[in-house]
Amino acid sequence: MKPFLEAIDQRVLVCDGAMGTMLYAKGVFINHCFDALNITDPGRVAEVHQGYVRAGADVLETNTFGANRIKLRGFGLADRLRDINIEGVRLARSVAGRQAYVAGAMGPLGVRIEPWGKTGRDEAEAFFREQAAALLAGGVDLFILETFRDLNELLAAIAAVRSVCALPVVAQMTIEEDGNTLDGTPPEQFAPALEPHADVVGVNCSIGPAPMLETIERMAAVTRARLAAQPNAGRPRDIEGRNIYLSSPEYVASYARRFISHGVRLVGGCCGTTPEHIGLISRAVRALAPEEARAAARDRSSHHAAAHVSVAAADGSVPVVPRAGRSQLSHALAEGRFVTIVQLPLPKGHLSDAVLEQAGALKTLGVDVVLLRDGQGGARMSALSLAVLIQQKVHIETLLQYSCRDRNLLGMQSDLLGAHAMGLRNVMLVTGDSRMVGDYPDATAVFDVDSIGLTNVVTRLNHGLDIGGQTIGSPTAFHIGVQVNPGAEDLDNEVRRFEYKVAAGAEFAMTKPVFDAATFERFHRRVESSRLPLILGLWPFESVLNAEFMANEVPGVRVPDAVLDRIRRAPTPEAEAAEGIAIAREVGAALKGIVQGVHVAAPSGRVEAAVEVLQGIG
Repeated sequence: MKPFLEAIDQRVLVCDGAMGTMLYAKGVFINHCFDALNITDPGRVAEVHQGYVRAGADVLETNTFGANRIKLRGFGLADRLRDINIEGVRLARSVAGRQAYVAGAMGPLGVRIEPWGKTGRDEAEAFFREQAAALLAGGVDLFILETFRDLNELLAAIAAVRSVCALPVVAQMTIEEDGNTLDGTPPEQFAPALEPHADVVGVNCSIGPAPMLETIERMAAVTRARLAAQPNAGRPRDIEGRNIYLSSPEYVASYARRFISHGVRLVGGCCGTTPEHIGLISRAVRALAPEEARAAARDRSSHHAAAHVSVAAADGSVPVVPRAGRSQLSHALAEGRFVTIVQLPLPKGHLSDAVLEQAGALKTLGVDVVLLRDGQGGARMSALSLAVLIQQKVHIETLLQYSCRDRNLLGMQSDLLGAHAMGLRNVMLVTGDSRMVGDYPDATAVFDVDSIGLTNVVTRLNHGLDIGGQTIGSPTAFHIGVQVNPGAEDLDNEVRRFEYKVAAGAEFAMTKPVFDAATFERFHRRVESSRLPLILGLWPFESVLNAEFMANEVPGVRVPDAVLDRIRRAPTPEAEAAEGIAIAREVGAALKGIVQGVHVAAPSGRVEAAVEVLQGIG
């Protein structure tokens, strides 16, 4: 056989179709590790490969899409990574023989990488490099990197493959029906970005042939790269509890001819496609006159230059709103004025009159800002909605604590754009607490990104760009706050994460509750060089039970034994509450000279206790 790139430059090649949905149709449960079947049920995997070779596929992808360390770790199979990948190549090779090329299939890691997630790009490259080396050891002819939503992660995967060999690389993003990736990056951006690094650039999965054709047309206008298209067999439909793909082989094959007329050199299928689909695609490709394909390539080249220039000029750069002009809070911190913040509870149900009354009282007393804490349990009004109501009806500025927990990246971006449109400017971005459900340790909350990634998102919005790099027009003017924990057990890690947050664009930081000055001072010495305004968190204990709960059951909170002993000595419940207020006052007064404000919680909605703390600090 000719080398892959020589062959694809001479004729259009046909890739195989779905592996996962074919194995599912053969009775493999969806919660099974499909990649492990290379070892545990190789015959079933080989049957799928055989069907595609008989249908006329020129390229077989190995059954290794999820065979990276991160995904295999979830099945307890990380130590079998090399075996699973090598066996995947062996199975495909045993079927392909001299009839088809064997492509090492690699998919995303399944975790967010920087700037959105905690995994560094160098770490991601290491994970991809490990899998690529195993596939190379098995003897692949090329690599297909597919179904990536994050351009940055795909570039890391390409770099990893290039670091172990010079074999051809096919790099494919997955897109929505509007042609943009699932993170919102348009083809006019990702296609030129991939062109210098990959031998073939394409799109696969998520959508059917018709919207994919429109995306291919847009890609063809901005890149000279060889193109690839592997659509699903339409959108899946729920039929008696099963996801069924209903686009017929004839329909999918009719689009293969259209793909080729726009310069596609590698055409195949993804989810829901079968050997029947690939058989008709193969027949359509072989019936296409070679001169027609060459004419399409010439047309594509003639339109490339002007379109590429227009995309390159749209860099989305816009003036950024100065920090001091974003809100009253940002103005006060920029001037070095000491600020006061009180946290208000979220009401149960939809009636907010009591909280609005509390906010009005705080405004009268001269409190600068009220904080609404996100993610409280039960049937409570959302913090975002209440923050808008307070600003509109009471006219006191709010600080919205916004949590990453149980939200995806695009949803958070939409929430924040809506919040900005309704006048919210101050945000404190937190990762959120992970909650276990019942006795199932894996049934936890969902985290698409953490607070560092979300800080990067809001910083981009403040520069007029969305997460996909597209302009949003006028930039947002968020005043970006983050949370820090001076009492963290691993202080080195807490300081490191604080530095990442500053680098991501944080403009002020608020601490978790502090119960002794020494704990804060130790942390402050490590971070004062950042010159970021720090707002001290205070919590007036309402009882001994409350203090013991904070000390023993709230992760990351440090309550010294001396403080516990002090409140335990109080003779009555009223004295316990008074002692809690006194402790908070003393900590606040001791640290007032090195912080730029205080944030006082109101346990059980006791706003009067927070006010007493502020009055005691002066």
